[in-house]
Amino acid sequence: MQEKITKRKLSVKKVLTMLLFFVAIVSSAQTYEFENGTRTNNADIQNCDSCSGKIVGNLGGNSSVSVNVNVATTGWYNLKLFYCTGDPRTIRLTAGSATTIAIPCEPSGGWSTAASKNVSVYLNSGTTTLLWDNTSSWAPNLDKFVLSPIGTSSTQTISFGANNSIVYNLGTKTYNVKFNGATVITNASAYAYSDQQYLSVNYATATYTSEAFTDNIGSGTKHIFTLSGNYTLGMQQVFYAYNNKNYVAVQVVLTGNGSNSYKMSPLTSYQVTPNFGSGDTRALFVPYDNDAWIRYNAYPLTSAEFTASEVTNIYNNTNRKGLVIGSVEHTKWKTGIAVSGGGASSAYVSVIAGWTKNDITRDQRGHGWVNVGQTSCASPKVLLNANDDWRTGLEEFGQANAALQPKYIFDWTAPKPMGWNSWGAIQSNINLTKAKAVVDFFHDDCPAFKTEDNTLFIDLDSYWDNMSDAELAQFVTYAKNKGFKAGIYWAPFVDWGKYNRPVEGSSYTYNQCWTMVNGNPLELDGAYAMDPTSPGTKARIRYFMNRFKAAGFEMIKIDFLTHASIEADGFANNQLHTGMEAYQEGMKFLVDEIAGKMLVQAAISPNLATGPFVHVRRIACDAYTSIGETDYTLNSTTYGWWQNKIYDYLDADHVVFGNASIGENRARLLSSVVTGTITSGDDFSTAGAWKARSQLLLQNNDVLNVARADMHFVPADGNTGYNAANVFSATYNNVTYVAVFNYSNTATTNNVSLSRLGLGSGSYSVKELYSGTISSTQGTLSVQLPQADAALYAIYQGPVLSTPNYNWGNASTNYVFPNPATNTFQIKFDHSINGPVAISVYDLVGKEIWKTTTVAEDMISSEIPVQHLAKGVYVVKVSTSGNKVQNFKFIKQ
Repeated sequence: MQEKITKRKLSVKKVLTMLLFFVAIVSSAQTYEFENGTRTNNADIQNCDSCSGKIVGNLGGNSSVSVNVNVATTGWYNLKLFYCTGDPRTIRLTAGSATTIAIPCEPSGGWSTAASKNVSVYLNSGTTTLLWDNTSSWAPNLDKFVLSPIGTSSTQTISFGANNSIVYNLGTKTYNVKFNGATVITNASAYAYSDQQYLSVNYATATYTSEAFTDNIGSGTKHIFTLSGNYTLGMQQVFYAYNNKNYVAVQVVLTGNGSNSYKMSPLTSYQVTPNFGSGDTRALFVPYDNDAWIRYNAYPLTSAEFTASEVTNIYNNTNRKGLVIGSVEHTKWKTGIAVSGGGASSAYVSVIAGWTKNDITRDQRGHGWVNVGQTSCASPKVLLNANDDWRTGLEEFGQANAALQPKYIFDWTAPKPMGWNSWGAIQSNINLTKAKAVVDFFHDDCPAFKTEDNTLFIDLDSYWDNMSDAELAQFVTYAKNKGFKAGIYWAPFVDWGKYNRPVEGSSYTYNQCWTMVNGNPLELDGAYAMDPTSPGTKARIRYFMNRFKAAGFEMIKIDFLTHASIEADGFANNQLHTGMEAYQEGMKFLVDEIAGKMLVQAAISPNLATGPFVHVRRIACDAYTSIGETDYTLNSTTYGWWQNKIYDYLDADHVVFGNASIGENRARLLSSVVTGTITSGDDFSTAGAWKARSQLLLQNNDVLNVARADMHFVPADGNTGYNAANVFSATYNNVTYVAVFNYSNTATTNNVSLSRLGLGSGSYSVKELYSGTISSTQGTLSVQLPQADAALYAIYQGPVLSTPNYNWGNASTNYVFPNPATNTFQIKFDHSINGPVAISVYDLVGKEIWKTTTVAEDMISSEIPVQHLAKGVYVVKVSTSGNKVQNFKFIKQ
């Protein structure tokens, strides 16, 4: 009996031991080799000397590998992935029915050299199939992965806005972000590169404190998690919760002696999963500047694989919900937002302060070090903002940028500027005679094209130095006497000569001022970059600004500013170590030298960092007549319009009519109206079709009144990828203005939903402002456009369209021009006319002294000869079809 009992006890002990062994196995690290998984299509097993065994290669497209895992407990697990790749590639992981996550893999050192990275995955108890693939591109070779359970630990919850919160895990040093109660960002971590790589998840302990704070955005509570242990430097993960704001700002800070850094991330998450519901989900690539015809791109989230400059927006174009993630500080860092779509509802996102890329930021070396020699180093503040309308989210991001980096330049209080620029058509042929002829054209032949305060900016672009200083001063005086303001152009931070010589206005030579990168002058856009901190560069700026101010110029277009933000081997100011720090110094010096004397417009320049230093910024560059170039400029407006919260005005580049079709001309002009300001660009010193087109289009006061008003157009949709939206709208004084474009070479019909434009279900009056055609609509605006054309509609309720009233000169909708005249005049009608026009001329006592018949095309008559009339004042009576009679007062010189 005793023997039986002993055997029974041994059996129970054996079972318990086996159970404990099984629990230990499933609750500790488990290693899975990919070569033991199930492969599809071309995926194969390859040798790897540095791996734990073999690797699975040829992954991507329709080739995948899947591995079954078994865990005892439902919860979060750390997955340490071992991979091999010679170039940057992404692998996507789907754990059972969970949302697919993207895992970008940096080069490991070769196709058979292994590297590793850690990812958090949520697994249910039991067996789960992990599918590894990349349907849109090649994937890295895969060696193995190790699963380890993440133990439970205490959390700290931070509330902000309405039902939004940060849930910080004090054990893992990661955090979740919830908007409207739903988790949108999961297990976000931080890192900083200094003397070594500091990872938030590897610190031993985290403690929490909070304090009140105030910055230019507002006041609130600053939440600080201080990390220590396992590293020589400390780290803080900081969250700024603003009162009455539905967004939060995040930041990472290195602390301790020697805590300088060249790369930091306050947020890196493999699971950004906005709760968008079904629909067309997108992720927005934002360029760093507007050079080299770069474009914005709204990628479908499933195929997104990019790094955007400073900000991105992940959004649903169908229901318009969106998530903005972007830096709101640009004084030290260039920041990239890396996005890799895991599917239609998830993405990997990493905010990288210290990011450069040659074809985007124009840099040819890595980012400089920040806070050298100091005891702390902070990343920029990064805004997280979920919104019911992705467009509103970007506008709030723009407002936050403007608040945190307020204007350094003087406030612009005059009305919206409009004008002409010589680069559009005259280019290198500009001279005093041509410049004066352009002034005469606008004064005599196109008098209704003026700003609200009755002027224009007539701007000499590059090659203005064809003229002497005396001729420049003469041009300024000539323009001023005609009621206009003269503008000039200059690129303060580039050397087009690219050879050593004395620097104007200084004792320095050019080779002392060039920006050196990797031991050589940095050449970009055909010019050498000049160090913005160099005393020689500054002396040159002072010399030219003094010339421009002495001549009396009231406007300056500054160009190629990106050259001043380049990461360099070093700067003349050796206290600065990054391109953005140098940019700040150079731009402040330039603005100080301008001394409040000129309206300042930036051409090629960084999108966001230029905001404090200029009044107007071109949103694109070098677009001319064709409908394709209008699509290019409006691509930047479609996805960058929100920068009107940072700049006083945006400009879509010069409007050149040339010999293009009337439809392309309408579209070209409307692109500027939609973007912000109008800058005409034709050569009005010579005869050509562009003169009549300008007289017609630039004197349509219905259109010009929209351009003059302080209204901001937004895109109706953001699903156009590399191209522009075709519908934009703005509401002003209870009138909704709708711009519709056709960029194609065939006629189109657009059925524009009024509810999508924010209008109700009632009946509306509609006026097309180019033609003057009036109609009515309800629910939908049906727009039929010929190829390469555009239309502008005013939608309103009531019998009369309420428009701005600008009380000056020839602001009426019909008039004689030029007036006075010597040889000929023309008539601008208030409606479209195609046919004969009877004209009678009377003296002041009412005697008819001459009459003739001419023809009109659209809203402009042909030229009417008056050289035979004696000098004096006359009344011109005009009769058109339908016996409509109009009278004009006319002066013969």
